[in-house]
Amino acid sequence: MFERIAELAIRRSRLVLVVAVVALALMGALGAGAFGKLLGGGYDDPASPSTRAAKVIDEKFGGETNLVLLVRASDGRVDAPAAEQRGRSLVADLKKEQHLENVVSYWDTTAPELRSEDGREAMVLAHVKGDDETERGENADSVIDAYSGQYEDSLTVRFGGGAAVTSEMGTQSGKDLVLAESIAVPLTLVLLLLVFGSLVAALLPLAIGVIAIAGTFAELYLLGSVTDVSVFAVNLTTALGLGLGIDYALLMVNRFREQLATGAGVEDAVRRTVSTAGRTVAFSAATVAAALAALLVFPQYFLRSFGYAGVGVVVIAAVSTLFVMPALFVVLGHRVNSGRMPWAKAKRPATRAPLWGRLAGTVMRRPALTAIPVLAVLLVAASPLLGITFGTPDERVLPDNAQSRQVSAELREKFDGSDDAALHVVIGNSVGKAPLESYAMALSGLTGVVRVETSTGTYADGQSAPNGRGNSALGRADAQRINVVSSPAPKSAAAESLVGQVRAVAAPAGTHPLVGGVDAQLVDSKSSIGSRLPLAVGLVAVTTFLLLFLFTGSVVQPLRALLLNLISLGATLGVMTWIFQDGNLSSVLGFTAQPMEVSMTVLMFCIAFGLSMDYEVFVTSRIKELHDQGEDNESAVTNGLGHTGRIVTAAACLLAVSFFAFGTAELSFMQMFGLGSGLAILIDAVAVRGILVPAAMRVLGRSAWYAPGFLRKLHGRIGLSEGGPATGHTTAPGPVTGPPPVKSPTKV
Repeated sequence: MFERIAELAIRRSRLVLVVAVVALALMGALGAGAFGKLLGGGYDDPASPSTRAAKVIDEKFGGETNLVLLVRASDGRVDAPAAEQRGRSLVADLKKEQHLENVVSYWDTTAPELRSEDGREAMVLAHVKGDDETERGENADSVIDAYSGQYEDSLTVRFGGGAAVTSEMGTQSGKDLVLAESIAVPLTLVLLLLVFGSLVAALLPLAIGVIAIAGTFAELYLLGSVTDVSVFAVNLTTALGLGLGIDYALLMVNRFREQLATGAGVEDAVRRTVSTAGRTVAFSAATVAAALAALLVFPQYFLRSFGYAGVGVVVIAAVSTLFVMPALFVVLGHRVNSGRMPWAKAKRPATRAPLWGRLAGTVMRRPALTAIPVLAVLLVAASPLLGITFGTPDERVLPDNAQSRQVSAELREKFDGSDDAALHVVIGNSVGKAPLESYAMALSGLTGVVRVETSTGTYADGQSAPNGRGNSALGRADAQRINVVSSPAPKSAAAESLVGQVRAVAAPAGTHPLVGGVDAQLVDSKSSIGSRLPLAVGLVAVTTFLLLFLFTGSVVQPLRALLLNLISLGATLGVMTWIFQDGNLSSVLGFTAQPMEVSMTVLMFCIAFGLSMDYEVFVTSRIKELHDQGEDNESAVTNGLGHTGRIVTAAACLLAVSFFAFGTAELSFMQMFGLGSGLAILIDAVAVRGILVPAAMRVLGRSAWYAPGFLRKLHGRIGLSEGGPATGHTTAPGPVTGPPPVKSPTKV
C-alpha cells in the first residue's frame, strides 16, 4: 500500500497537490459554517431520570427555570412604591417577550424567598424557550442584551441561571480559542525553525496542520447538521489538528531529509520515506483514533463530540500527511532545505541524537538505579487521585468578573434558598390532594430541605408552613410538579446526598416520580459516565493491544506499553487533581478550586492515552527495525532511541505547545484540559520514552519480543509490515522468540 502511495506521489505529484488545494478550499468554505451548527451543554445523559424530568416539565409546565434576573432598587427597598411600580413594569415587559415563558417575580407573588434578606434586591424567574441549546442560547442572549443594566434609571438588572451561564461559557470559549491559537501558531513556527533550521522544511508541517483543522471543521459542520455536536469540540480540533499534523509531517520531513543526506535521489528518498515513516504515521494514527473512538460509547453529546472531532482530525491529518507530503517532496526535492537559518548553515540534517543514545545506554546498564526514582516521582504525583471527586461545569468555571457567576454567588448569600437550584420532582399522572400533601410533608422533613412547594401548599419541617399558599401553576389534572428547595450549596456532597434521599422517599401509590434539577443532573451524569467507563477503557486497551501486536508481533510489548502509559497518565491526572481540585496554583492561574470536571477528565484520559501511544509507535518502530536486523536487545534500544529521541522530543514539544496555549483560557476546565494534555505529552516523551522504556526493555530482555507459537503464525499471515504480511522467522534462537523479520527495514 505504501509503495503505491509513493508511486502516485512521484508520477502525479502536481495533480495530487491541485486536488489537495481544491479540497482545502472546499473544506474551508464548508467548515466556515461549523460554528452555526454547534451547541453548548451536552453534559447530561438523555435517558437519565433528571433529563426525563426536565422533558416532562418542558412539555407540561412550561419548562424549568433557567434564567434568573437579579433586580436591585437603586434608591431603597424593592417594596417601596416607586421600585414596585417599575418592577411590575419590568415583569410586564418580560411576559411579552416571545423567547420567555413561566415568568415569576417577587412583585407577582410577594413570596419572601424571592426577596433578599436586606430587602434591596428581588428575583425574577423565567424559562428561555428553544428546541436545542443553540436556540436557547441565542434567545437568552437576545433577552440579556435587551434588559441587562439599568431599567427606567432606577432598577439595575443582572442575569444568572443556567441559560446565562451557558451563554457566557460559549462566548468565553470563543475568546479563549482565539487567544490560544494566537499564541500556539507563532510559537510552533519558531520551534519548527529551531528544529529544522530551514524555512521551507518548517512550513511543510504547518501546512498539514492547516489541512487537518480545515478538514475537521468541515466534518463538524456535516455532523452538526444531523446530530448534536458540542461547540467545545472546536478547541480539541485546533489543538489536536495543529499538533498531530505537525507531528506526522515532522516525522516525514525528518526522514526525507535524512535520506537525501545519505545521497539518495529524490524519488528513492520519497519511496523510502513513505514505506518507513509513512507506515509509522498510519499505525500511530490508528492507535490515537482507537483511543478517541472510545468516547463514542458515552451518551453525553459533549463527550461524543470529542470522539467525532478527534477521530476525524486524526484521520485527516494522517491521510493528508501520507498523500500531500510525498507530493510536496517530489516537487521541492533538495529545495526542502531552502531558506536556511543563520545558525543552520553548513550543517547537514542530524540523523542521530547522541544525548538520547547515551541516556538509553546509561539506563540499560543501571535500570534499577535510574528507573526507580522516576517511578517513585510519578507515583507520588499520582497520589492526589486517592482523594479525587467529580463534578460538572457550573458558573464557577467562569472568571470572577462574569456576570452570571456573580449573580449565582449573590443568590446563595442573600436569599433563603434559590428556586433556581431546587430539585424538581415530577409526577406524570394524576394524584389526589391527600397523597400529594403527605408526600410533600415527607420530603420537607428531610435534613437540608428548606421548603417544599406544590400546587396544594408550601411545606417545611414535615408540616404545612404558616401562610404556605399553594402555586396552582405546579399542578395539572394529569401531572404534578414539586419544588424541593434546599440549603446545601449546589453540587456539594450534601446536595448529592439529598438527591438520593429524595428519590428514596415513598411516593404516592401508583406514581413513579422523576427527580430533576442541577444536583440530580450531577448525580446522573456521574452514574452514567461511571457505568460506561469500564467499557470505554476496555475498548481502548483491547484495540491498542491488537494494533501493537500487529505492529510488533509481540504480546509483551503491548502489555509493557499499556502499563507504562497508565503510570504516566496516573501522574498527569494526579497533578491536575492537586492543582484544580485542591486549589494549588489557583492564585497564579486564576481559577476557583472545585471537583474535577468528570467529562473533561475522561476526555483528557483518552487524549493523553492516544498521544502516548503515538510516541510509543514512533520509538518502537526504530527499535523493532534494529532488532529485526539482528542487533541484540540492548543495542537495538540504545541505537533506536539515539535515532528517534530527537524527533520524539521535538514532536512532543510542538504538540505540547498547542495544548499548553489553552492554559491561558479563562474557563477553568479548558485550562485543565490544556495543561493536563500538554503535561501528559511531556511526561511520556521524556520520563517514559527516555527512561522507563529502556529500563523495561533491559529487565525484559529477549522476552520483550515473546509471542506464543500460534500468535507468531497469525502475525506471519496478517501482521502489518512493509510490503504486506510478515514472513519468515525470528533471529532470536531458543524458546523465547520475537517477531518475524520484515522484507526491508522499518525506520522512523
